Amino acid sequence: MEVARLPKIMIVGGVARSLLNFRGDLIDEWLNMGYDVLASAAPVPDELEQKLLSKGIRFNAIPLDRDAIDPLQDLKVLYAIYKIMQSEKPDYLFCYTVKPVIYASIVARLFPGVKVYTMITGLGYAFSSFSIKQKLLTKLLILLYRYALRKNKVIFFQNPDDRNLFEKLRIISGNQNTILINGSGVNVTHYNYNKVASTNEIVFLLISRMLKSKGIEVYVEAASLIKNKYNHVSFKLLGPLSTGPDGLKFSKLQNWVKSGLIEYLGKTTDVRPVIESSSIYVLPSYYREGVPRSILEAMAMGRPIITTDAPGCRETVEEGVNGFLVPVRNSEALAKAMESFILNPDLISKMGKESRRIAEDKFDVRKVNKVILEAMELESKEPAY
Repeated sequence: MEVARLPKIMIVGGVARSLLNFRGDLIDEWLNMGYDVLASAAPVPDELEQKLLSKGIRFNAIPLDRDAIDPLQDLKVLYAIYKIMQSEKPDYLFCYTVKPVIYASIVARLFPGVKVYTMITGLGYAFSSFSIKQKLLTKLLILLYRYALRKNKVIFFQNPDDRNLFEKLRIISGNQNTILINGSGVNVTHYNYNKVASTNEIVFLLISRMLKSKGIEVYVEAASLIKNKYNHVSFKLLGPLSTGPDGLKFSKLQNWVKSGLIEYLGKTTDVRPVIESSSIYVLPSYYREGVPRSILEAMAMGRPIITTDAPGCRETVEEGVNGFLVPVRNSEALAKAMESFILNPDLISKMGKESRRIAEDKFDVRKVNKVILEAMELESKEPAY
């Protein structure tokens, strides 16, 4: 007698580590409900693939480079996704980040039985600059998004600005099912509240890929302004280098370190000790974020936030309650917000507690996932014989 298979969910993301760090709780929900979960992303080290397998997630690599602009390589990605879907025959497809959303959704149109769900996790580099190259790339992305998303069952947006822009650009139509969610959410147990130990030295922290549009240069300019006035303040920078057109050169980072402006910490697989050693979290981004996950992690651990009054970022701050919003690309305004904590160090603990409250009330990953699971209309599945 043939054994009936479990319903299958295929999840496609840009970077495999994000499957655990950003979607791990959602995947756990699917697995606990009895679904067979298959994941695809860029190739991973063996130890990371073993971690995925140990959770019960089967992994198939696709030749994806999220930073490169290479049509031939992207055709290879399309073909790789097609071969996986042809072989695995998933019942559900869930994709996130720009290239996986576009390419997996396009391929899924060849498999009409698949229910497709996409999460727009921000618009990124192409929508954050105004060079001629950027404008051309943006026009191409608009056309690709229009075609890719047309047949999707639900499109999740992480902030209202992105949804409004997609409607304005006619990427999506008024009759498509769109749902606004509070970012990717954050596991408030894993990122537990941790009070700042001391304000004798105030430590500002920025966690990001080393991209110009994340506001890193603005952060360093503000650090220079502050260090000219105060000597009990330090500035830390954590995150991997990026080879894309928006990436910062390592030589520039080295110069900042040599001049004493910042301490560059490289990259890590666990940001919690670094957040714990910080006083205030800063992200002066103009990247067109969804909702920055790094901000949510810092909020959950009880850190005040300084970020920009920009799409995705502004969703995380109640002005003057858990932090401050500043204009984009404005190092003087950023330095002024930083100085507020230097002159009034009691704000660090007070606003940090409010960050934790907001993380629990609004961004708890269990609440975010509940919305996603209900939209997918999933039910617990037991093996059928």
